[in-house]
Amino acid sequence: MKPAAARPDSAKPILAKPTSAKAAIARIQAAIRAIPEGSVAGYGVVARRAGLAGRARLVARVLSNNDDPTLPWHRVLRSDGRIAFPPDSAGYAEQIQRLRAEGVKVENGRVRDLARADADLDSLLWAPPRK
Repeated sequence: MKPAAARPDSAKPILAKPTSAKAAIARIQAAIRAIPEGSVAGYGVVARRAGLAGRARLVARVLSNNDDPTLPWHRVLRSDGRIAFPPDSAGYAEQIQRLRAEGVKVENGRVRDLARADADLDSLLWAPPRK
C-alpha cells in the first residue's frame, strides 16, 4: 500500500470561508459605520450587511473589543430593540444618551417603533398590518 502524500502546506487548515479575521472585523465596522445617524440596527442585521449572516455574536465581540472612538457603536441593539448593557451600567446610560442626542426615542432601555432595517420589499408589502 502506497502512503498518502502529505499536503504541501499541512500547517495551514483549509477554511470553508476565505475570510480572515481582520477582513471580517473591517466588514463589520464598515456595516456599523453605514448605519445613518438617528437609525439603529440589530446585531444580526449588521452581520448580514457585513456578509456574515448568522454571526451576530461576532458583531457583539467586535464591539466589545472596539477601541475606535469614532465607531457609532451605540446604533447597534438587540433584535428586539433593547440595549444589551445591564440597566445599571455606565454603558447603558451612555448608549441611551447618544441615541437620544440623535433623535432616537428610547423608553425603558428599548427603542420603540424599531424600523425594520432588514425588511425587504416583499415583507413590507405582504406582512399583516401593524396595530
